[in-house]
Amino acid sequence: MRLAIKEARKNLKTLNGGPFGACIIRNNLVLAVAHNTVLEEDATCHAEINAIRIASRKVRHFDLSGCVIYSTTEPCPMCFSAIHWARLDAVIYGTNIADVKKLGFCELSISAKNLKTKGKSSVKIFAHFDRVECMKLLYDWEKVEGRRVY
Repeated sequence: MRLAIKEARKNLKTLNGGPFGACIIRNNLVLAVAHNTVLEEDATCHAEINAIRIASRKVRHFDLSGCVIYSTTEPCPMCFSAIHWARLDAVIYGTNIADVKKLGFCELSISAKNLKTKGKSSVKIFAHFDRVECMKLLYDWEKVEGRRVY
């Protein structure tokens, strides 16, 4: 999670997207670290999607079985779906969708747990990991002049 938080902090300076970061690990090896680049690229460039793209290129396959993704915030429905389709074993996140929705981000109020249940996904979910540090990231982002929500 520390790598995901560090990566997310880059957007506090560049403002290329929100304060979101992700890191994919397999067998204690870091495959990918990414941050949100929505404002620089397109609406699909959430940290989790960017990390999945990097990891898939690295292993030269879409199947990321055996991997775990750390995300500073609970994956949105798009990101959770990508995590499921990439066959990651687990997602570990810090803050909730509700936390970032309070900041004005256009989030769908559908939790990862709800998506897992309704979609019968095998992805394990671990919430509130390093929550204090992930919340600090959101508080720090709130203080950034010129920040944009989307």
